Amino acid sequence: MSSKLPKATLNLKQFLLRQEVLKLYRDIFRTLRKVPDETTRAELREWARADFRNNKDHVDETTIKSMLYYGRKSLRDLQRSLALSEN
Repeated sequence: MSSKLPKATLNLKQFLLRQEVLKLYRDIFRTLRKVPDETTRAELREWARADFRNNKDHVDETTIKSMLYYGRKSLRDLQRSLALSEN
């Protein structure tokens, strides 16, 4: 009996990691909207897109978790910088 699922179906861990990556991506772009300088904002958007694009083929769970940790840390640093510049 053959499975009706496509061969590229994600297991639960992969699915949850994918959701975390997508959430980080959305959070980064929401934060980038707050960057006051349009040129800087455009550069940061392109940097973020390129970073995600360059790392999209990773399948090792540990590697992905490590990159998520680094991405979240970078996002927090950006948010802090923006909060300080508003004051």
